[in-house]
Amino acid sequence: MMNSNMLNDRAHTCTFTGHRPERLSFPESDVIAWLEKEIRVAISNGYETFISGMQRGVDLWAAEIVLRLHDAGENVHLIAATPFKGMETRWDEEWQRRYREVIKKADEIVFVSAKPCRAAFFQINHYMVDHASYLLAVYSGGGGGTLETMNYAKKKEIEVLEYKNH
Repeated sequence: MMNSNMLNDRAHTCTFTGHRPERLSFPESDVIAWLEKEIRVAISNGYETFISGMQRGVDLWAAEIVLRLHDAGENVHLIAATPFKGMETRWDEEWQRRYREVIKKADEIVFVSAKPCRAAFFQINHYMVDHASYLLAVYSGGGGGTLETMNYAKKKEIEVLEYKNH
């Protein structure tokens, strides 16, 4: 399922990080509007490939936006990068449906681990940063994967644009 041509064009690849909906301290509608605005800006700046970590919240909202823009005629591609097969099975039915819909429409699907494990959730963050040159981040504070991804991106000298509550 992996097309190495897409993954090799790091200079034109953008990825996302952000909290699950229940950890956000910002209104969901504001975050989604910001993601759409910044994805459109990224496209106008030459970004064509977008990597979603496929988690509930920011990752899936961003993936849905990229797919909607693709359907509207934008020359964009989506890589659905997920920690392992079946990661979504413990989610409620609506999030599972959305996950399956994105997976079905993604240009590529990448599973970073062959088996379920906690380490895969950190491996996915490194995978996304290692294959992108730009990170859109929605961070409400606290520890966890979002902060780890932002710190890793900064360490790797990847440009990070962080959502600021307006």
